[in-house]
Amino acid sequence: MKTKLSKSVAEGAETRTSRYNLWDFEISGFGLRVTPAGIKTWVVKYRTGEGGRTAVARWYTIGTFPEISASDARKAAEIALARVRLGEDPGGERIIKRAEMTLAQAIDFYEQEGCFVQRGIRQGEPMKPMTKAYTLARLRHHVVRLLGKRRVTEIDEGDITTFVRDVSAGKTARDEWVVAPETGKRKRVIVRGGEGAARKVVRDLSAVYSFLKTHKRKTRVTHNPVEDASVRKTDNKRTRFLSIEEVKRLGAALDAVEAAGANAKAVNIARLWALSGCRRNEIAGLKWSEVDLERGLLIFDDSKTGRSVRPLGAAATALLEAMKPDEAVGYVFPAERGDGFYQGTKTVWQVAIKKAELPGVTPHVLRHTLGSAAASAGEALLMIGSLLGHANARSTAIYAHISHDPARMTADRVTAPIAEALGRPVQAGKGEPEVAAAP
Repeated sequence: MKTKLSKSVAEGAETRTSRYNLWDFEISGFGLRVTPAGIKTWVVKYRTGEGGRTAVARWYTIGTFPEISASDARKAAEIALARVRLGEDPGGERIIKRAEMTLAQAIDFYEQEGCFVQRGIRQGEPMKPMTKAYTLARLRHHVVRLLGKRRVTEIDEGDITTFVRDVSAGKTARDEWVVAPETGKRKRVIVRGGEGAARKVVRDLSAVYSFLKTHKRKTRVTHNPVEDASVRKTDNKRTRFLSIEEVKRLGAALDAVEAAGANAKAVNIARLWALSGCRRNEIAGLKWSEVDLERGLLIFDDSKTGRSVRPLGAAATALLEAMKPDEAVGYVFPAERGDGFYQGTKTVWQVAIKKAELPGVTPHVLRHTLGSAAASAGEALLMIGSLLGHANARSTAIYAHISHDPARMTADRVTAPIAEALGRPVQAGKGEPEVAAAP
C-alpha cells in the first residue's frame, strides 16, 4: 500500500496480526513498518550496486515513530537513497559496524595473539608470563571498565584524553573480593588508579592498537588514536633513588625487624635487592644453579631481557656464601610450604620502610639506587648496564665481548658504601677477582 507518509498516517496506522509496511508514493523505498506489538519504524529498502532484481536487497532502519518525526524520517530517507545512487551501501556499512570488535573483544584478541615484545632486541618474542599478566590486568581493570563496550574504530584522540583523565582521577579504583575463574576461589582485587597507572595503561593501549593495525582486515583498525592524543605517556620526572643516609636508615630497619623475629628470607631478599640491583623476582626467585660464587656472578638464562649475566659485589657474594647450604639445589629462598620460592617479603618490606621513614619506596627504587651510585662514582654507562642487566641494541653488542672481571670490580666499588650503610661492610680486598699476571 502506497500513500504520502506523514505524522497523521503514522499515528493512524493500526496493528494487525502480522507485520506489514506502508510505502511512500513520492520516495521509492521509503516506508513505515508496523509490528503486531504496535512498534512503528521508519525504513528504507533498496538494492545494492547497479540495482535490478538480481542485486542484494537491503533494509536500512532510520528509527522509530514518534521518536523520529515523519519530516525528519523523510529527509533521512532521501539522504540514504542518494548515497545508494552514489554506489554506497548504508545498510551494509551498518551491518559491518555492528560486527566490529568492541575494545573488550579486541583485548581478548590481543591476549590470544598479540602479547609479544614490540621493540628492542627481544622484538617478536612472547612476553614473559608476569609481564603479560600485569599488562592484561591493567587493560581489563581500566580500559575495559571505561571503554570496553565501544567499537575499536569509534575511539578517537579525545576519548583517549578523557580516559587518561578519568583513570588519573581514580574512577577505576576499587577494592573488592571476586571469584577467580581459573581456581574458583575468592581473591581480593585492589585497583588504585592514579596518574602512574594512567601513564602505564595508556602505553599498553597504544600497543593494543598497534597490534590491531597489523590485522586491519579483521579489525578494520587503520589508526592508533593514542599516538596523537594529548596525554603524557612517560613519567617525565627524575627517577627516585635513596641517598646513603636513607640506605643507612633502611639497613637499620632491616636489622631491627630481623631481630624482632621477621623471616630471615624476607630480610635477606631485601638486602640483596640493594646489594645487587636485580629486579624483585630475580632475587626472590633466585636459584642456586644461577649463582656462581667463585666468579661472583648471577647467571640468568631467562630474565626479563633474556639471558643475562650480572656481576656481584663482595658484600652480596658474602651474604650468599653465608646462606649457602651443603646441598645448594633449588631456590635460594624456598617457600615455607610447597615447591615454589618464598613470597612473603611484601609484609616485611612494608614494616621496614615504615620503620625507616621511607614512605612509598618500592624494591625497584633499590635498583635505581645502585644505578645512581654507579653513575655518581663515575662508572662508564657500559659498566652500569652490566650491573643492572640492561639490554638494548648498542650495549648488548659490546657487552658480549667484555670481561666480567672489570664489571665485578665495578660492583665492588659501587656496592661497598651501600653495604656499609646496610650494616654489612666487607673487608677490603675480600671478594675481588684474581687478575692474571702479565707474562
